[in-house]
Amino acid sequence: MAAPAVQPKHWTRRDYDRMAEVGIFGPADHVQLIEGDIVTTTPQNSPHASTIGKTQRVLERLFGATVWVRVQMPLVIDPDSEPEPDLVVGPRTSEDYRNAHPSSALLVVEVSNTTLSLDRNHKHAIYARADIQEYWIVNLADRCVEVYRAPVTSTGQPTSYRSPQKLSLSNNLTPLAVPGSTVIVADLLP
Repeated sequence: MAAPAVQPKHWTRRDYDRMAEVGIFGPADHVQLIEGDIVTTTPQNSPHASTIGKTQRVLERLFGATVWVRVQMPLVIDPDSEPEPDLVVGPRTSEDYRNAHPSSALLVVEVSNTTLSLDRNHKHAIYARADIQEYWIVNLADRCVEVYRAPVTSTGQPTSYRSPQKLSLSNNLTPLAVPGSTVIVADLLP
């Protein structure tokens, strides 16, 4: 008789939030809920942390006071995903997300070195499904920014993005939500 196949547990946001509330995840645990899987992330090295800081300052300058640039905080995507992107640009609200995490964004940015496959595949897909119009991967390994825009619809729902633009250090980048402002890619990288 063959042993039964092991089935991984599919977690929901409700399960995940409850585990956090009762202390299953401690302050040192770096986890995110991605498509029903609890994914561990590696601690940040100096280039990663530096890039987050530089990019945050650039985004705050480009977007101005009407937005909140959230750093490594939850973004509610769907019942099975609650990633914590490196940066999320979202509109300011009168409550500033006091009672609930945001579920949409003007721009999502992931700083990537060791997580490039996760960021290009799984996170790319969930951000597209959430109809986030612009997603950047600040690619530390290749010293470029990958820009994903305009989710492609299949069967009536966004499922992915068009082919990314890969912008090198000398290229200019203009966020869709602020067409009058530009940043040089080199200003985002350490």
